[in-house]
Amino acid sequence: MRIGQKAGVVFVSKLFASVLGFITTIYFARVLGAEVIGFYTVTMSLVAWLKLGGNIGVSTAVTKRISEGRQQSEFFTVGWLVIGLFAIIFSTAIILFRQVVDNYVGVEVWFFVVLLLLSGLFSSYIQSALTGEAKVHISGLLSPTNLIISSISQLTLVYFEFGLEGMIVGYLLGEIASGLIGSGFISSSLTTPKRKHISSLFEYAKFSWLGSVKNRAYNDTDILVLGALVPSSLVGVYGVAWTIARFLELFGMAVRNTLFPEISGLDPEEDEDEIAGYVNDSLAFTGLIVTPGLLGGIVLGDYIMLIYGGEFVRGSSVLGILILATLLYTYQQQMMGAINALNRPDITFKINAVLISTNVVMNVALVYFFGWIGAAVATAFTMFIGTFISYIQLNRMVKFKTPIREIVRQIISAVIMAVGVYGAKGMIQINEVESAETIVSLLLLISFGAVIYFTIIYVLSGRFRGVLVRNLPWNLN
Repeated sequence: MRIGQKAGVVFVSKLFASVLGFITTIYFARVLGAEVIGFYTVTMSLVAWLKLGGNIGVSTAVTKRISEGRQQSEFFTVGWLVIGLFAIIFSTAIILFRQVVDNYVGVEVWFFVVLLLLSGLFSSYIQSALTGEAKVHISGLLSPTNLIISSISQLTLVYFEFGLEGMIVGYLLGEIASGLIGSGFISSSLTTPKRKHISSLFEYAKFSWLGSVKNRAYNDTDILVLGALVPSSLVGVYGVAWTIARFLELFGMAVRNTLFPEISGLDPEEDEDEIAGYVNDSLAFTGLIVTPGLLGGIVLGDYIMLIYGGEFVRGSSVLGILILATLLYTYQQQMMGAINALNRPDITFKINAVLISTNVVMNVALVYFFGWIGAAVATAFTMFIGTFISYIQLNRMVKFKTPIREIVRQIISAVIMAVGVYGAKGMIQINEVESAETIVSLLLLISFGAVIYFTIIYVLSGRFRGVLVRNLPWNLN
């Protein structure tokens, strides 16, 4: 299977799952309201940070070492042992400080937090191992599998009025199921590792763990700060806006996950031209979806938020900023992923140290003075800094050509699309209430915009046409 086809499998599977997640989030928002969504959002953000502490970069290191193709089972086993140890430590800490956890979230959730931590570590480690074995088309299917099972479980439990508990238990079931399914596709097995395997893993993990912290900081620093300083209902609205923004990073994520093992297996000195080609390809298509998504989100932000309920419309004020942050983050992740694949976690460590400190300080300061607008601005500014620094560092390692023309073509196509959608929006009357009419009108506007954008980019970009033809499903050889 070609690289483009692998990326396509990952993207389509994640796209399907995210569309399902979109639909279920609308239902949950309307049935449960912003306050309960806020409690759920803060709980999941807290769990995400705890999972990070229970991982300390081990999953990333395992992906790297397994992708090198040597002694895979030994590294797989070491990773399990380390994560198991930290899972016990962090679970014990949650139990001891359960009152602190409950006070922060605002409701009693400590027991669920323990279960979510354990299931999350299990599921994410399985996906990391599969990615290291270059089975990204399989690992890419686990996330949508997780989401499908979670969504069905959550819908059922919420329908029977289990509320917040139903949301959490449904998510838990999805994590467990996807982990069990993924474990059946892993080629590595448990064996007896040697000291050198432990040393090698930690040699990489001691730098890569900060990259995981940076990713988490991008996703959840603003949520955690808002959770401490603003009402839960406002956090719920902000969380929904973030969900929409993150939807647009799916394609870039698929490209990054596909190219990592390919670059990782190359020698930086002997294969520099091939590596440069991979980097150029990744940057050329990273913004293919999120660039029009940014302008579309600005034009249709109020309509998009309206479908979640009237109390969510105020989230349109931060939606565009969060999509901009997603755009910058997607490019940044492509370059950081390439640096890691070239076995230079020390460089990403330094970059991440700057980004994390900047993100935390700016979020605390701007949220305190400007509320949730400050949180969105702080996140977007941090991503801009990260993208700039990552570009400079990667260009020092590999002399690649920046696909400026391809990026400009995407911007031109997106601008024309935005103008067309804005004009069409003025011709459609949407009541300021959540209704089926609102959803249908929004879908029509989005579809209209997609047709405009992809038609123009197809005409302007011979590179896009070529990639599209080469990676059609029937071109399997």
